Amino acid sequence: MSLPAVLLAAGSSPSPTPSESPTTTVPTLQDAQESAAHTASWVEQNWSTWLAIGLKVLLVVVIAVVLRKAVLRAITKFIDRMNRTAESAEGTTLGGLLVNAERRRQRSQAIGSVLRSVASFLILGTAALMVLSSFQIDLAPLLASAGVAGVAIGFGARNLVTDFLSGVFMILEDQYGVGDSIDAGVASGEVVEVGLRVTKLRGADGEIWYVRNGEIKRIGNLSQGWATAGVDVTLRPSEDLDRVRATLDEVAEKMSKEEPWNELLWGPIQILGLDSVLIDSMVVRLSAKTMPGKALTVERELRWRIKRAFDAADIRIVGGVPTGLSEEEPPDPTAAVAAPSAFSDSDSPQVAATTPIAAQRSSAAGK
Repeated sequence: MSLPAVLLAAGSSPSPTPSESPTTTVPTLQDAQESAAHTASWVEQNWSTWLAIGLKVLLVVVIAVVLRKAVLRAITKFIDRMNRTAESAEGTTLGGLLVNAERRRQRSQAIGSVLRSVASFLILGTAALMVLSSFQIDLAPLLASAGVAGVAIGFGARNLVTDFLSGVFMILEDQYGVGDSIDAGVASGEVVEVGLRVTKLRGADGEIWYVRNGEIKRIGNLSQGWATAGVDVTLRPSEDLDRVRATLDEVAEKMSKEEPWNELLWGPIQILGLDSVLIDSMVVRLSAKTMPGKALTVERELRWRIKRAFDAADIRIVGGVPTGLSEEEPPDPTAAVAAPSAFSDSDSPQVAATTPIAAQRSSAAGK
């Protein structure tokens, strides 16, 4: 057939109208068989890969769960051993004074919580990355995004991170605990609660201080080991030093034998000697080793006893009420007389300078 005949036949055929719907092709049985054959062959070719991936994922999950349980159990046993050690230390005399059950309990709980969180994060995070890599997922963009997000969070919450890390190291190093009296620089008082971010203190007036661990640059613990009670006695330089020493030795010996001071004093009260000698006074210093946190109580009692003993021995303390006036020092009769004033003389230049100007003019006009 020639080309003009084909064009003529095509032009004579009626064109479909827009209202007519296209005819749908119904798949035949042969097409269904071919599709099923292709699917079966694809599954047959990839089932081994699927099985290998599934077994790998299952193995990673099982190992992660078992390892996490084993690590958490080991941490729990470690914390229990710490508590048992603290309980055994409480049985001794010195251990009962230095170990606080609540302090040990909070410290062990904090350490256990930190260790469990770190262990769970490392184990589960590593398992999740291994599972994603089993599905042929590229982890480089994910790790890069996590690194950028971590840096951003670190800059935005650096104070929080600093507080948390400082609290962890304070607890691990046992710098202080519940019941200790500390000087944290920004505040001082008795430790009520130790947290990973905030330390709670009770001040001397009963107030509660919330101190962020990151703000604590130095810590002075007044409750560890022992404390020192120091008392300075200021006397007149004319006092007899031998009599002063004998009186202080008697006070120290008597106080060391009485209750409850014999338990609070962990050593003899020592007279260190003259701390300073001035024209009008001299200072005698005493020192004693006491139970932690009881130094102030011992100092107050020691001052009380020294004052009473000095009053009985007629030893004067500078600044105190004298026990009696000696003949060598009679009272000054002019002590209550005021100094003479220039204004007492009416003809003095000072009085003339204070005379009103109008009065001076009137007197000049009259002349």
